[in-house]
Amino acid sequence: MDRIGQRAERIHCYSFLPADGVERLIRLRARVRQRLQENAEVVGTDEAFFEDERHDGLLHDLFTEKSGILDDPEDNEVDLSSLAYQIWKNATDADSSLKKIIPELPDVVFSTKAIASVSTKPEKPAGVMVYVRTADDNDALAWVDEEGRTVTESQHEILRAAACDPVTLPLQRLPNHHPLVRKAVEGIQSENFNTGGQLGKPAAARRRVYDRLKDYAAGVKGTLFDVRQLHQAIAAIYDNPLTEASRDILNREMRAGIADEKLVELVLSLHEEDRLCVPKDDAKAREPRIICSLGIARERPTT
Repeated sequence: MDRIGQRAERIHCYSFLPADGVERLIRLRARVRQRLQENAEVVGTDEAFFEDERHDGLLHDLFTEKSGILDDPEDNEVDLSSLAYQIWKNATDADSSLKKIIPELPDVVFSTKAIASVSTKPEKPAGVMVYVRTADDNDALAWVDEEGRTVTESQHEILRAAACDPVTLPLQRLPNHHPLVRKAVEGIQSENFNTGGQLGKPAAARRRVYDRLKDYAAGVKGTLFDVRQLHQAIAAIYDNPLTEASRDILNREMRAGIADEKLVELVLSLHEEDRLCVPKDDAKAREPRIICSLGIARERPTT
């Protein structure tokens, strides 16, 4: 096992499952199960190994170090923004006219494609996918079936399932396309409130910047670095969503591993220039913005 800063040539790792009597006292399995559930909520996955009936088998394999269970997973879950940008770049490289066509499309634009073109296993039901920018300026994807029930919360899966070829033929929209869009938007709003409060989800730029600045402020309390402007910036982030420009800048710098001190300098600079957060009056007036939606239908395209 290699760890940063590790100097020992050999490391002995021990794992065990407690006997039932000990388990009742220390609740080890229950606590690990809770950690797995919390992880599922954070990353937005709906993989089957988080379901209750499979927890014990997973934990047993983990503690007994079943062959392959501790191997590193394939690194195929890239950052969502990077994945979306690469899709955009590949499309515009293949057809440069898209650089003009797509930005000029109006909000709430929609289309529909055949369910057969959705490459997911097992096959997903018909329904609607929606891309929304929330009132807090966070991007979100939702996918609901024909009854308005969530198909998956995995943003990566939704983005990949929405993919289609330039020659894919559009279908007639579902009769209840727009009511399903409304259901999806309501689900995004409810999820955003329940899982992240006004700061958004744990992975959101606003939440991450706020948490890092709060921790930094606590660490420098009473020193020369404990300045009034820092607390003003923290309060501004708590009260108002980030501007689109500042969110992009901060996301890029955090992905690059910016140090806390440099992050504070960047936030203070953006705040001083009034580029950090959306003004309070504007933030209160904002509503979720539906960028586009995509119906998933069973019908075959007609020529």
